[in-house]
Amino acid sequence: MVIETERLILRPFSESDATDVLEYLKEPEVNCFVCMKLNSIEEAISEMKKRKSETEYYFAIVLKDSGKVIGEIDAYPEHAEPHDQDGDSPLDTFSPCWMLNKDYQGKGYAYEAAYAFFNYLFHEKGARRIYAYTEDYNLSSQHLCEKLGMRREGLFMEFVSFVNNADGTPRYENTFQYAVLKKEWHC
Repeated sequence: MVIETERLILRPFSESDATDVLEYLKEPEVNCFVCMKLNSIEEAISEMKKRKSETEYYFAIVLKDSGKVIGEIDAYPEHAEPHDQDGDSPLDTFSPCWMLNKDYQGKGYAYEAAYAFFNYLFHEKGARRIYAYTEDYNLSSQHLCEKLGMRREGLFMEFVSFVNNADGTPRYENTFQYAVLKKEWHC
């Protein structure tokens, strides 16, 4: 699957993307991406080999004019009823994750990619609800959620820990949740 916008192409990853991906994953800016950190081109190549089979829900964000990978966006379907033991409830809820190379932030690329991806999820993948988590210090991600028409649903205090403090104890982060329903989507 390939999604095109005015300036971007959202497409599956390929092994040749390793150098570009290493550029933004060698020092993830937000703690929730620390687990994705890559330390070498060899690690990046190995990661691209894993990602290249993901063609439906995990996309490289690529500049049309240069072919450079500047980020990524993904979301996988979740059951509408989290306590559904039999898996009978619809897979109509998605929680996207986006990341952009810091050198390409502030240019509208994240909005352009996320807007196209949300359209894809709502109109091609049967999404009923899309929700996103963002740390309370990640103001650019909060702004993106709001620009996409998502409503802030709540603040979870000390919700999750991705890194440890200097003394080895978990550093818990305050996390906002945003969401938009298909019937609210402004496409």
